[in-house]
Amino acid sequence: MNQPVVYIAITSHGFGHAVRSATIAAKLQKLRPDITLVFATIAPEWLLKSYLEGDFVYHPSVFDVGVIQSDSLTMDKKATLAKMQDIIAREQEIIDREVEFIRHNNVGLILADIPALAAPIARAANIPCWMVSNFGWDFIYDDWGEEFAEVVSWIKNYYHQSDRLFRLPLSEPMSAFPNIIDVGLTGTTPRYSKEDLRTKFNLTAPQEKTALLTFGGLGIQGTPYHNLQRFPDWQFITFDRTAPELPNLLKVTDNLYRPVDFMTLCNRVISKPGYSTFSEALYLDIPIISLTREGFAEAEVLLNGIQNYSAHRIVSFAEFFDGNWDFITQSLLPAHLEDKLSKDGVETIVRAISDYFG
Repeated sequence: MNQPVVYIAITSHGFGHAVRSATIAAKLQKLRPDITLVFATIAPEWLLKSYLEGDFVYHPSVFDVGVIQSDSLTMDKKATLAKMQDIIAREQEIIDREVEFIRHNNVGLILADIPALAAPIARAANIPCWMVSNFGWDFIYDDWGEEFAEVVSWIKNYYHQSDRLFRLPLSEPMSAFPNIIDVGLTGTTPRYSKEDLRTKFNLTAPQEKTALLTFGGLGIQGTPYHNLQRFPDWQFITFDRTAPELPNLLKVTDNLYRPVDFMTLCNRVISKPGYSTFSEALYLDIPIISLTREGFAEAEVLLNGIQNYSAHRIVSFAEFFDGNWDFITQSLLPAHLEDKLSKDGVETIVRAISDYFG
């Protein structure tokens, strides 16, 4: 019998989709080491390796574009539309290429986060397409007006052809999908102990005065890091290689480490709206301070989510870029709801994949 193979198709947008897909894949790899994992994506291979300990196949592929951005907050809608129109014009070429790869490699299942083209590829290859996300790209583009109407219709049509959606928390309705299974948060535990990290990086500040700054794979241009000097007794941690050298700012540049590895050292994560960062912080019960994000419909859903389920504070653009960062020391607001989100997302999805292959 052929070894089972899962083809993980990841949208071409930032790091968040790749992170949550890799989190699922890492758990699957430990539960079912007999399953071969194929990552069809242009997300950096090093990023995937930071989540997976075992081998996988890296198959660079582009199915969509997400949003073309210069940084984690600045969007180019015109370029995004042009690129999506180009992908739609070449869809048959992309489908044919990927179906040939899938058949040659005996792929038995597609898990997609969340490119619409994964569904017709699966149908042409005669295998199931399961999807996982908290939003669809139709939701983002539909908010951008009439010029995106054709793209939205194209996406909805293919989402409707998927066989199953694992809908994550902090989600929009995702009504284009015909078969929805609600699951809990995706997240993982730090790979290193707090003691080891404190020793290796010479971190001496107490947890209540330690904060992680993480603004996605593209970062935020013009981040006013000089404000950190107003809090000399605080320890800040960033993965931004362009950040300045400051005595109370640790720049983590080794790809072995992930933001999630440092979260339990901190009493707050300072971020922009992004599912993977929010989900990892919620998974570990770490409070969240988040910027707002205009023009990206998912942001409102995410910000509502952390206000409901996490100790939090929401920071405006003006406070972040022009203020003195007093939000660092301001009291956090309690979660609006007493209910907690389930944390079984990874386990539920992995169990379903394992059961599918028997």
